Amino acid sequence: MADLNYPQLDVLAVGAHPDDVEIACGGTLAKLVQQGFQVGIIDLTDGEPTPLSPGPEVRLAEAARAAQVLGCHRVTLDLPNRCLFDSHEARLALAKEFRKYRPRVVIGFGDKTPMASPDHWQAMQITDAAVFYSRLTKWDDQFDGLPVHTIAKQLYFRLAFEPATLDGFPSHFTVDITETLETKLASIRCYQTQFPPAKESVFDRVRGAAIHSGAAAGFHAGEVFVSTRPLGTTEPMRLLFSEGVI
Repeated sequence: MADLNYPQLDVLAVGAHPDDVEIACGGTLAKLVQQGFQVGIIDLTDGEPTPLSPGPEVRLAEAARAAQVLGCHRVTLDLPNRCLFDSHEARLALAKEFRKYRPRVVIGFGDKTPMASPDHWQAMQITDAAVFYSRLTKWDDQFDGLPVHTIAKQLYFRLAFEPATLDGFPSHFTVDITETLETKLASIRCYQTQFPPAKESVFDRVRGAAIHSGAAAGFHAGEVFVSTRPLGTTEPMRLLFSEGVI
């Protein structure tokens, strides 16, 4: 019998490496935590090796501090950095985590990141497949006895360094992170091996991207997402005047 002693999470965000999620949607995750939701992060790899990190134990400690800043539960899988590929084994590994933590919403990469790590694109494909695998019946031998779980909603994020929108999807929306922008930046600063003083400009870029995204929606700062399916509402005025929450 599978061990089901895992907290149920409302939202799980999936990145290829520690710091992906913080850069992409740390402000939104912090906001959800403040609103009382249970939020988690899954890193598919430990992100190592990287040029300035002495080893995985340092990067994992940075990731733990960043999760603490955001108020999120964190899981790091042992898939290989730089050699991450969409495979049956990778899909199963992530789908098992979805079955353990039973999220209502999964957020992950929504596009390629040209001239950046190809792991990001692979992470998108792994996440898409794992969302599907999580709900499959008659495949118990693949999932260590973990019960099936259907994820209600899937969203795509983009890194703050990438283009402002994701093309080809029906529903873009912006989350107001005015109150959590500094929390987002603080979580990214936990990764001192990735963003030393010589890369201080990264924080200006992240801040600028958030302000640009927010301004288009009438906020001081925002993060843009797309839904994999069209969004609907029974309360159009509430939606139009940004009074609702995810």
